[in-house]
Amino acid sequence: MCASNGTAWSGTRRTSGYTSIPRSPYARLDALRSHRHVRVELDGAVLADTRSPVLLFETGLPTRYYIDPTDVSMQYLQPTRTQTTCPYKGVTSAYWSVHVGEAVHADLAWMYQYPLGAVSRIAGLIAFYNEKVDIVVDGVPLPRPVTHMS
Repeated sequence: MCASNGTAWSGTRRTSGYTSIPRSPYARLDALRSHRHVRVELDGAVLADTRSPVLLFETGLPTRYYIDPTDVSMQYLQPTRTQTTCPYKGVTSAYWSVHVGEAVHADLAWMYQYPLGAVSRIAGLIAFYNEKVDIVVDGVPLPRPVTHMS
């Protein structure tokens, strides 16, 4: 439901150098603290391992797992200049590409330092695209969902 700078999606509007999708009256977001054990992996590397994620439930998207940076293996993350905006969460403050071995996976992780009030629990936490990494919740591997972000 969110868009990146330079993305040409129908139904979008462009303001202040980035693209935004208008709010839908049928969309809903909930950010809930959890004690589930969440592990994020890619190509055999553990990118994150936490027992205190914030789960973000967003209409039309898979559950996103927002993770404290202290539980993220930052040695795999390289900052990028990407910035996105979402009418429900606000403007991202950081994006990272993931480097595992020789492979570079562009813009797989992001953070909202100052999200909109309804999802303030995700402030300062890092999320990964479920569609592009392997996520294990309470020891159960989740299938990679197929979305418009796949």
